[in-house]
Amino acid sequence: MPHISERAIRMPASPIRKLVPLADDAKRRGVKVYHLNIGQPDLPTPQEGLDALKTIDRTLLEYSPSDGFLSLREKLVGYYDQYQIKLSPDDIIITTGGSEAVLFAFMSCLNPGDEIIVPEPAYANYMAFAISAGAVIRTVSTSIEEGFSLPKVEQFEELINERTRGILICNPNNPTGYLYTRKEMNRIRDLVKKYDLFLFSDEVYREFIYTGSPYISACHLEGIEQNVVLIDSVSKRYSECGIRIGALITKNRELRKAVMKFCQARLSPPLIGQIVAEASLDVPRKYMIRTYEEYIERRNCLIDGLNKIPGVYSPIPMGAFYTVASLPIDDSDKFCAWCLSEFEYEGETVMMAPASGFYMDPTKGRNEVRIAYVLKKDDLRRALFILGKALEAYPGRVTP
Repeated sequence: MPHISERAIRMPASPIRKLVPLADDAKRRGVKVYHLNIGQPDLPTPQEGLDALKTIDRTLLEYSPSDGFLSLREKLVGYYDQYQIKLSPDDIIITTGGSEAVLFAFMSCLNPGDEIIVPEPAYANYMAFAISAGAVIRTVSTSIEEGFSLPKVEQFEELINERTRGILICNPNNPTGYLYTRKEMNRIRDLVKKYDLFLFSDEVYREFIYTGSPYISACHLEGIEQNVVLIDSVSKRYSECGIRIGALITKNRELRKAVMKFCQARLSPPLIGQIVAEASLDVPRKYMIRTYEEYIERRNCLIDGLNKIPGVYSPIPMGAFYTVASLPIDDSDKFCAWCLSEFEYEGETVMMAPASGFYMDPTKGRNEVRIAYVLKKDDLRRALFILGKALEAYPGRVTP
């Protein structure tokens, strides 16, 4: 029998989705599962987007341009202008979700064996896309004790060598909810400039910043305009994960030409998704305000509840809708699987993402989980209660 590729063997399983079979089995047994494992908002998609979907008057669902509809890209220019990000439509390439934007950025910027530096814990699919491109991720560790703040410049410089091609950040951060400060962004800028690196910046959660600190985009950093690759998506801000519309944004013309080759090879981004996304850009401000206020309340509910459970600690996330929490357990992979396969309380249980899958170092994150606060507050409170009961019953509980 022929063998699968080394690349496929090295490809990591998603820490977010790998427990789905256990959750499905639990549901078949009649257990209610509270999904805290995935960033799937439960808030409604804007009516503007839904109406555009319902009233499509095309008689042909054709290919779109490989870089996306010009009308959508023109409209996005106005959207980014709200954040003092000055673009032209040509700077924007529409992709099949933010995931494809990351993949195409890596494929266009990195040769096999090239290295990029990523603060960890990091969104697990970055590792998968790097493997797809034949690239190597080198990580600088952040810690829950320091609130996942950026490591010192010296830690980055220790990793930089002749194979280093870029730095990747997610701001606000998935999985930690951390928001990089202006000082930290300037330190990254200086590194990028000093070593002439690419700066890949995933900024899909810019709407969800919960402090008085300003949102500093990579596109705001002076002197590295040709080095920046901005990754974006409509999935989170409009609760439109399923339409698969993202964007790769750069002022580097040579890089855009390279990315377009990959775009042409996959033909076009989703036609119907672009129609919905373009209409959603007309959403009234009150929709975004309601969404923002709801996530603020959910964040407060979750973090207050977590830190009241004996042995549990979570820093306060400053953005996005995730937190990484430490638990009094021996192994988060075992605990999360046990919650689905062996535990229930009054017919209910919780599903979380083991944080080990967000680290390259297999020894890290073993007592941490990522929790997404994408459920309504009543469900969050109940999930926290169930989590407390699970920790009391778990045979691998440890003394903090």
